[in-house]
Amino acid sequence: MTPVLSISGAALERDGRILWEGLDLDVQPGELIAVLGPSGSGKTTLLRAILGLDRLSAGTVTALGALRQAQGPSGRPGSRAIGYVPQQRPLPRDTALRGRDLVQLGVDGHRFGVPFPRRGTRARVDALLAAVGASGFGDRDAGVLSGGEQQRLRIAQALADEPRLVLCDEPLTSLDLANQQAIVALIDRHRREKDAGILFVTHDINPVLDKVNRILYLANGQFTLGTPDEVLTTEVLSRLYGVPVFVLRAGGRLVVVGAPDADASHLHPDEETRA
Repeated sequence: MTPVLSISGAALERDGRILWEGLDLDVQPGELIAVLGPSGSGKTTLLRAILGLDRLSAGTVTALGALRQAQGPSGRPGSRAIGYVPQQRPLPRDTALRGRDLVQLGVDGHRFGVPFPRRGTRARVDALLAAVGASGFGDRDAGVLSGGEQQRLRIAQALADEPRLVLCDEPLTSLDLANQQAIVALIDRHRREKDAGILFVTHDINPVLDKVNRILYLANGQFTLGTPDEVLTTEVLSRLYGVPVFVLRAGGRLVVVGAPDADASHLHPDEETRA
């Protein structure tokens, strides 16, 4: 199969410090890859480079057949065939948009000028709202919705064009367990139905652990790539961080103990046990 995303020889340097280099990664159709690592390890920059919004220090990125020189000019940002779920930030309560208006931006927001609804636009928005379980609040002001409700709208917006590649940047942050499970189920359903490749940045692997094919772990100027059983081990993470790190398994969940940065844990901080 032709990869939906190919990254070759990629490197990222910030303030004279190499965060990682020599990264080669192919994402196949229907594959979900989780991206883990502490804050500042370059996870968001990697996604933005794929979108054409940021630059890596070296290497190339080919997304859906479009080649970008990662260290050169970014070129035209984004692609309608790439869905993007940015980090969650609550909307201001006085946001002058309804829930359905946010979703409609994913349908016709790429057009110049005032996006007058076209024939079929409302039906498409209604279908997207229904797909993410947001029909009941689509006509409410977006700013007064809960974090989980706003995130469902972001998912609907990202999936508006049935993208073959979806980039998710911490989509589960600040959501309770029920909303985390709902968001993961929505993204995984799109992966299965559309044979889409998913790159899923997260601090907590547990909500997606049973959906993940491979893990890219960035830490301490290095990276490792493999299946969850290959990457999430005491030996591998200790080598990656250069200090003793212990991976414990309990009740089908993982706990990382001793990681130098709390954000490097696979678990929400209140579930982590420190050495």
